[in-house]
This record gives sequence, structure tokens and C-alpha cells, in this order.
Amino acid sequence: MVAIARNEGERLRRCLESLRERGGESTIVYVDSGSTDGSVEVARSLGVDVVALDLSIPFTAARARNQGFARVVELDPDVAFVQFLDGDCEVAEGWLDLARKTLEDQPKAVVVFGKRRERFPEKSLYNRLADVEWDMAIGSTGPDGMPEACGGDAMFRVETFRAVAGFDPTVPAGEEPELCQRLRARGGSVLRLDADMTWHDSAMLKFGQWAKRQFRTGYGGLDFSTRFGKIQGRDDPFRRQIVSARIWALGWPLVLLSATALCATIGGPGAALFAALVLLIAPAAQAARIALKNRGRTGTLFAAIAYGGLTMLAKPFHLAGQCLYLRDYRAGRHARLIEYKSTAPLSS
Repeated sequence: MVAIARNEGERLRRCLESLRERGGESTIVYVDSGSTDGSVEVARSLGVDVVALDLSIPFTAARARNQGFARVVELDPDVAFVQFLDGDCEVAEGWLDLARKTLEDQPKAVVVFGKRRERFPEKSLYNRLADVEWDMAIGSTGPDGMPEACGGDAMFRVETFRAVAGFDPTVPAGEEPELCQRLRARGGSVLRLDADMTWHDSAMLKFGQWAKRQFRTGYGGLDFSTRFGKIQGRDDPFRRQIVSARIWALGWPLVLLSATALCATIGGPGAALFAALVLLIAPAAQAARIALKNRGRTGTLFAAIAYGGLTMLAKPFHLAGQCLYLRDYRAGRHARLIEYKSTAPLSS
């Protein structure tokens, strides 16, 4: 089992304790990406093997998982399956046994994953809506009706993971879809199980954290699409998000300004005001449509409205992330890690 983290504090302690309690005699490796909050010491105090990443090389979750995998195989050469877990998650009771048995019973399956749920959805609106996002991501399937990709929490077949050389360490976000593309291209199956897998702590309590997460989504999505999306065009999971951000954050304002200016020239201020009011309805109508579509997932009408509104509000942040990626790409800069969380203080 491999857990990866950077400055997750008390969240990491809960993560590692859940693996110890539910993993039996399985080998546990924690990969630390330059934490400064005592995470390494906590992991060692729990009897967990620690791999500290080289600080001179840019951090990515993909690189951390690969090094954790290599260490697990080194410690246990006969291991058949490896569970990856983000350091802000706790593994659910019974998941490890269920995932292992599924891989044993279905030889074509190369990775299995289940339901990720938020641990503290009541702490903030952003946490609550993250729970909705996990549910929607789990329901995402490709043209063949099978899951397109897993998330960061999943159990892999060691033989196949090794055969494709694991994750691409240069991908800062979207490394799971990229890996799953290669696994499915080899004829492997990605399976989603209807069972609780992990409890996640988003720890998004402020608007600024949420906004930075959306910025990261825009950055990572365009990075994935630029490098890997054209390999299997219709399998690009970020294409719709990229196009939507450009339409609503760039195209719509340009249409609004152009139409208003044109109406002002032809019909005067009154016509310009009418045109502006008509066009301003568009994003509100789109937010309402999203809210109605996801009413059943969100639980309450208020949460549905908030989800629709924040989905539209995220578009400018997605576009800003795309712009930063394009600047980095043109400058030949390695894709950057964008963090949105604050450290969770460690209890004594």
C-alpha cells in the first residue's frame, strides 16, 4: 500500500492509521514530498516505511506514486496488488479485501476503484459540493460503457502497472486518466465497484481555497489535453471543461460587449441596455440548468443552486489556469504543482 502526501498533518495520521488497522500484514509505504509539518516523523512513529522525494526535482503525485510502488516491490517482491491512497484520505472498512478479491477473480481487470466520499461535508459548502463532484466522477464512463479512469485512490495489478512503467511523472494533474488510457489500450479493464472506498478531507473552508483548486483544474486539464488528449481524441476527459471555460469566460463576455456596442450604435442606450439584460440571463440560465440536472445528487435545493452557481463561477478560474499553462508551455517550463490546502496541525 502506498500513501502520498505533502503537509497533510493530522489528515495524514488518520490516513496511515486506517491503513494499519485495515491492511493486515500488508506493506505500507509513505512517500513524502517535502513536508515541513512533521509528517515524516509521524509516519515513522507509526512503523511506516518512508520515502522522501528528492527536493531538486519538481513534485508531482505521479512521481510520488511511482517511487512508492518501487519501494513496496522492493520490500515485498511477491506482492500482486498495490493500493494507492492520497494522504488526505482514509480507507473504508472492507475495501481492501473487496478490491483484492475482485482483481483475483477477474484476470482482465487491471485497476479497481470504488466510492470516494467527503469526511466532513458539513464543515463548508465547498466540502459538501466536493462530495457531489466525487459522485459525478465515479459515474463517468466512456463510449463502451466502462469507466474511463480511476482517481488517485485505487488498487492496481502489480504486473500490469510495471509493464506500462506506471504513472507519467511529468504530469502534475490528470495522471490517472493518462495511465488508464495506456492500460485500456493494452486490453485491460478499469472497474468501478459499488462500495465505499475512501473518506476524503478536502479541507476547503474558504473561497480562496476553492478558487485556487479551480485554477489548478484549468491548468492541469489543459496540460493533459495538450500532451495526451489527441492520442485517443474522444477519450480526452478534459476537452469539454476546456472548451466550456473558453466559451463562458472569454467568448460570452466578448459577445456581450460586441452586441451591446452594436445595439447602442443602431438603437441608442435603450437598445444597448435591453441587449445587455438579455445576454446577462445566459449564465444564470446555464447555472439553473446545471442545478436542476444535479438536484438529486446534491440533496437539497440550496446545494443544487450553489452547485450550479459555483460551476459557472469556476469558468474564469479555469481559463486563468489555462493561460498560465500556455505561458509555461511556451517558455519550456515544467508543469507546476498548485496547492490549495492549508496544513492540518498535528495533535500531540
